[in-house]
Parts: sequence; C-alpha cells; structure tokens
Amino acid sequence: MADRTKLWIADTLRKLLAKKPIDKIRVTEICKAAEIERPTFYYHFQDKYDLMAWMIYRSASELDIFDIDSATTAMDKMKNDYIFYKRAYEDTSQTPMWQYMLEYFVDRYNKIAMYTLGTDTLDVQTKYSIRLYCYGTLGMTREWVLEDNITPSRAVVKMMFEAMPDALKEIFLEG
Repeated sequence: MADRTKLWIADTLRKLLAKKPIDKIRVTEICKAAEIERPTFYYHFQDKYDLMAWMIYRSASELDIFDIDSATTAMDKMKNDYIFYKRAYEDTSQTPMWQYMLEYFVDRYNKIAMYTLGTDTLDVQTKYSIRLYCYGTLGMTREWVLEDNITPSRAVVKMMFEAMPDALKEIFLEG
C-alpha cells in the first residue's frame, strides 16, 4: 500500500513538472493534485526534493551499472522521460538533484567495490577514483540530457565505460 501511495504522489509530481520547475512547485500543490492530505505526503517524504530523489533512486536501482545494455536502456528511459530529468538536472536548490544522484552512485560503487575486494574499507585512491568517475559520468549525463539531442545513448554509455579509470575497470569489469 505504501509503495502504491508513493507511486501515486510521484506520478502527480511528474505531471506538475511538465508545467514548471521543482522550485516553483509547493507541497500543498502536490497534495491537492494527488488528492491527499499533507500528513500523508510527509509520512512518505521529507519534502518535494526527497520525493524527487526517491523517484531517481527508484529508477537507478533497476540499473545494472556494469552492463552496457542495461545502462543504454536507462539512458533511453531518461530521454523518454525528458521533462522529469531536465527538471532534475536544472535544479539549483540548496541541495540540487545532481548532488543526490552523485552521492547515490558514489555510495553504490563504494559498496560494490568493498564487496568485490572483500573488505569493509577502501583506500583513499580507490575512493577518489570512484568519486572522479561518478562525477564525470553524472556531469556528462547531465550535459547529454540538457544539450545533446543527437548522440545515441549506446554511444554515450560506451564512452563512459571507456573513460573508467583502469584501477576501477580491474575491480568492476574484470574482477
């Protein structure tokens, strides 16, 4: 039931985002459009940014970050849901959406690296390489969504895989 309510609220936000950016949408407006009370919204989400982050995390959790086909499918979904991702990447609030996305992917790569290496800590160089790679791929994904209407998603994904530092390729792609 809770997931169904979250999905309903998320769908409502997606419709509102088609009309205006996230910083112009109020929680009251989301509640009214979703036909829910404010306590229901706040039971599930801290604020509208938490809702948007949940939507992004939910989508990203379906992605196999080391599979070209899965990553290409995810990029295609981003293009198909252009308005949502445009609004997410354009966000310049106190904690912009790209920051949520960066932390999500850094955390995900860190956990996979620790599991693959059989450790509960990573050395400074590996952590830096993961942040560098995530920052770069997220930045280029942002640019692709906002400005590039011609490069096929598969080509973008291949470039990202090729740009991965060799030390990370050893951990993630060859390990």
